Amino acid sequence: MGTNFLLRNVGLADSHRIETYLANGGYQSWERVLRELKPAELIDLVKRSGLRGRGGAGFPAGMKWSFVPKDLYPRYLVCNADEGEPGTCKDRVLMEQDPHAVVEGVAIASYAIEAHHAFIYVRGEFCLSAERLEAAIAEAWAHGYLGKDIRGSGYDLEIIVHRGAGAYICGEETALLNSLQGERGNPRLKPPFPAVEGLYRKPTVINNVETLANLPLIIEKGPEWYTSMGTEKSPGIKLFALSGQVKRPGIYELPLGTPLRTLIEEYGGGTLGDRPIKAIIPGGSSSPMLTPAQLDVTLDYEAVAAAGSMLGSGAVIVMTEGTCIVSVVRRLTQFYAHEDCGQCVPGREGIAWMARILERIEAGGGHEEDIDLLLDICTGLSGRSLCPLGDAAVGPVRSSIKHFRAEYLAHIRTGRCSEPLAVTIAR
Repeated sequence: MGTNFLLRNVGLADSHRIETYLANGGYQSWERVLRELKPAELIDLVKRSGLRGRGGAGFPAGMKWSFVPKDLYPRYLVCNADEGEPGTCKDRVLMEQDPHAVVEGVAIASYAIEAHHAFIYVRGEFCLSAERLEAAIAEAWAHGYLGKDIRGSGYDLEIIVHRGAGAYICGEETALLNSLQGERGNPRLKPPFPAVEGLYRKPTVINNVETLANLPLIIEKGPEWYTSMGTEKSPGIKLFALSGQVKRPGIYELPLGTPLRTLIEEYGGGTLGDRPIKAIIPGGSSSPMLTPAQLDVTLDYEAVAAAGSMLGSGAVIVMTEGTCIVSVVRRLTQFYAHEDCGQCVPGREGIAWMARILERIEAGGGHEEDIDLLLDICTGLSGRSLCPLGDAAVGPVRSSIKHFRAEYLAHIRTGRCSEPLAVTIAR
């Protein structure tokens, strides 16, 4: 069965207004935190829940908070709402239809790390998301949930919405920080990590929208409730953005550990035209492809990794027989080449090189040795670019050659595409 906790307010009339949020128990967790919990106790509670980051890496949220150095102030909390990964659109739903859940989550996380200034960095194209968040923050101020001496607790908090300019690279946390400071959105060398030296060279915690939206639920229902769902190492619930060639694409809330087949067949209604599945991207466009033989893999961090891919953002893209894999990979690689910041040689040269080779193969001018050349470039990119963008570009190329080398060869030998169907990837 699916769950309805993160999406509990989505679809309600005026779901973005504070009156609707309060009527459904909103801000009660925030009041409890201010009234009953010290920051260290709150961090311990979130650690016990096992909540892991929902932006892609899956790092434990409470542990991330505990990395902030003691006695070093000011600290900052940054909500990463720069949702730019192709196939991913679940944060947008929360920001547009339940912005107060995001605001409450930001407030709880800020209190945990003793930050008095928080920022929500919103993807530039998400105009409505930014408007809804700004309106929600204004309503929260008016009702006494933000500002000075909140609810008589002595705690102050200001939240600022900052809109990006449409650069995918700013989803990388250090590039986001540079952009937030008014600089070019280039990634930084790590270490130091943001928890030690982040925004304005001060300790900074960066959490994803969905991660923060889980916090009011965990406070309300308790960590034991949260760990009762999901798996031992991947507890809780997750939003999955299902797109591609399925009958019912959309955002589905499921316990971690739900089989991939269940998401596609029961929630997605199966494939368009009931065509056989050819490939699945399980965690956003940067995650390696899976095949129909892996449909019974469970959607949790460990199981998807064991299957040779990654859960990532939870964006599941389904491709059926008739889809040209070479065309899909060419489009994705062109995207990564376009979005590369150009700061490091592997990313700047390697991704563009792969894009040109794939364009040549698709156009009918490829050579058989191009396949091994693509793999060599992947080796030169993996772990060698300044930020994870290089590895992101490698995922679809390397996995598609592993599973569909024969299709590449057919493209090269015949000079044309034998699989003409198009696949739609949500963005």
